Amino acid sequence: MWSFFSREKNDFPYEIGDEVHGLESWSIWSLHRGRKKGSTTDEALSIFVYDIKSGTEAKLELARASLKRLKTLRHPSILQYIDSVETDKVLYVATEAVEPLGTHIEKLETDGPQKDLYLAWGIFQITRALSFLNNDGNLRHNNVSVWSVFVNTSGEWKLGGLEYVSAADGNPTPPLKVPPQLELYDPPEKADSAKLKTATKCSTDMWALGCLVWESFNGKMRTRSNLKEIENIPKSLTPLYCELVGALPAKRPNPADIITKCRKPGGFFKNDLVDTLLFLEEIQIKDKAEKNRFFGSLTTQLDNFPDNVCRHKILPQLITAYEYGDAGSAVLGPMFKLGRLLDETEYQKRIVPCVVKLFASTDRVTRSRLLQQLDMFVSHLQPNVVNDQIFPQVAHGFLDTNPTIREQTVKSVIHLAPKLNYNNLNVEVLRHFARLQARDDQGGIRTNTTVCLGKIAPHLHPQVRQRVLVSAFIRAMRDPFPPARVAGILALAATQQYFLLTEVATRILPALCTLTTDPEKSVRDPAFKTIKGFLGKLERVSEDPSLKETMEADVHTATPSLGNAAATWAGWAVTAVTAKFYRSQSDSSRPRPPLTSKTLSKPASLEQPSSSSLSTTTSSVTSMTSLEHESNDTSASASDYGGGDNWDNENWGDMDTSQDPSSPTVGNAMTSSALTPAGGLDIRDGWDNEEWGSLEEEPNEEIEEKHEVEQINDKAKPTMNCNNLSPVSDNNTNFNSNWNSDSWADGEFEPIDDASTGNPKLDEARRKREEKKLQRQRELEARRAARGPLKLGAKKL
Repeated sequence: MWSFFSREKNDFPYEIGDEVHGLESWSIWSLHRGRKKGSTTDEALSIFVYDIKSGTEAKLELARASLKRLKTLRHPSILQYIDSVETDKVLYVATEAVEPLGTHIEKLETDGPQKDLYLAWGIFQITRALSFLNNDGNLRHNNVSVWSVFVNTSGEWKLGGLEYVSAADGNPTPPLKVPPQLELYDPPEKADSAKLKTATKCSTDMWALGCLVWESFNGKMRTRSNLKEIENIPKSLTPLYCELVGALPAKRPNPADIITKCRKPGGFFKNDLVDTLLFLEEIQIKDKAEKNRFFGSLTTQLDNFPDNVCRHKILPQLITAYEYGDAGSAVLGPMFKLGRLLDETEYQKRIVPCVVKLFASTDRVTRSRLLQQLDMFVSHLQPNVVNDQIFPQVAHGFLDTNPTIREQTVKSVIHLAPKLNYNNLNVEVLRHFARLQARDDQGGIRTNTTVCLGKIAPHLHPQVRQRVLVSAFIRAMRDPFPPARVAGILALAATQQYFLLTEVATRILPALCTLTTDPEKSVRDPAFKTIKGFLGKLERVSEDPSLKETMEADVHTATPSLGNAAATWAGWAVTAVTAKFYRSQSDSSRPRPPLTSKTLSKPASLEQPSSSSLSTTTSSVTSMTSLEHESNDTSASASDYGGGDNWDNENWGDMDTSQDPSSPTVGNAMTSSALTPAGGLDIRDGWDNEEWGSLEEEPNEEIEEKHEVEQINDKAKPTMNCNNLSPVSDNNTNFNSNWNSDSWADGEFEPIDDASTGNPKLDEARRKREEKKLQRQRELEARRAARGPLKLGAKKL
């Protein structure tokens, strides 16, 4: 409840709320929560109240002296003054929202690395404030204790209790305190006039700082004899602590010397939290390389920092650093990680506007980082924000000349699909997917487009899904790139519940049977397994025709039921057949050149984009290459595909909003997040959710596929444990018989420069193949000679 104090002075623009208990026994002030009158925000502040009517004249002078010092002393580690007013009955002082350290420290965890780091940061701040007073202001505080130190919402310690501040060159005798129990923190030389003569300008405050250190690690101090108990004080701080509470005033260190000594390697103030917060305070004077190194290492350190410090201190600094500084995309990782600490309302207010602004950036590295970390914030994005502000920017990536951006854009659709409306998902996304699957010169991108289509199948409109899936997967099964053919097979298996049994018999099984004679065993094996699965399904229906309706229950439903019995008929599709995003094992040994935004004059197959090093790059790209829209690509329709590609005129490009079988209301409801479980993926489809890597390719390695065709079962299986995607050039003529030439019409691509000219690797590969061929021919001739000539009509025994 709000007290009567808010009615005492009408021109005081703050309301005084409930009292914060604990301080009243150790100060002349009482502390209350407060807020600004008429404010629509919940921004809190604190109100220090001194009751003049019930107090004495001496106490009033102390209160006025404290207010005067608070107004004039401005420092990051001194309590921040906001406003004040004095009436004939009461004195109000408004400050930032705080609570006494004496009550705050009782709430801290009893042990753990977070507490040690946090206490080091707090003691550093008070030491810094005392250095400012003693050295810069030539003042003594004379009242340092856990009841004159306050903690704000960011976890920062602020020095208050300025009632007894005096000039450093005045009388060194500590003043009388009100209430008297504060004299517990006075130094022992107060009763020894001989030692008092040797006191320095900072000796009194240093003794009190030693008491503050002891109470920080041990709790409330009862008597001065408690200071001898040093078991709980960190070893790195023990020598300094002993100096602070030494009997000789002249031997106590200066606060500036304490900071210098403890900030050295191995010192108590030298830790990740103090380093991080000091860097953020000085970030405006740091150069770009320092900022990138700092943000690159910050993400892993955040787990050891207190949540209130991360949420209220570090996160606002990161947002400010990106919006108003040149921090670059390196700040995104820690910023999104800390965003998880916010509640939904605060996230929508602070993070989502920043995300929308970032997606509009023309910096390629920023775009790449956003797509890589999409899973960290996509759950907080509202569908209207995704469709109206984010997806139009993401869609540019489908046409980017850099393969890395195209690849990451394809993968991002899995996270965005549950929130996309009918037109964006069933028209725009599929139009881009059709073009990429049929015309992209990167085999890895074609492969992953098929994988992604299988993953988003549950979110597609039933009529669109029935028209597209079979045709798209059969096209993938004719790709000259073996992993693309495998992806087509596995996609059919994982989405089996969406196919009519007549489609299985007339279209899917005939297409699968052709792959049982594929040159690659990595293609033949899943083909046989998938054929057996579909045949088993048909056999069950043949034995029990009533099962047909159950098995086809999901074909025309927008939200397939997880309990559908049809899922049990296709356990083979989940356990025996799995598909992951494609990656070449050679990624692990390749050098990783940095991603740049330089205008690319060569086709994407000859570019050298970066890989996972994007997450730690220290260079910011200033501008993004202008997207090159091919006239045929931007209006992809039936002309995107050859006339003989056996899609039965069911081209993806034929789909537009006019084909929406339902009203827009139904379409929007169909694409809501309620369609699938959290995460947006049907848990029955057997597609794993492993972290994706980046696409990278080197021209000299494209031609090695011809030499490695016989090893592709080991190197390019989509079912292997892969994290990074690295497409391999698909210029392999060995598989042309499996890929309809009409799908790769002449003139659709710019001619690719022959990267094999004068390549020693290619020459070596050709030589070895010729040697093996001659060796096999000699062995065959030797076996024939050993058998001898066969006579016509003779029976071989």
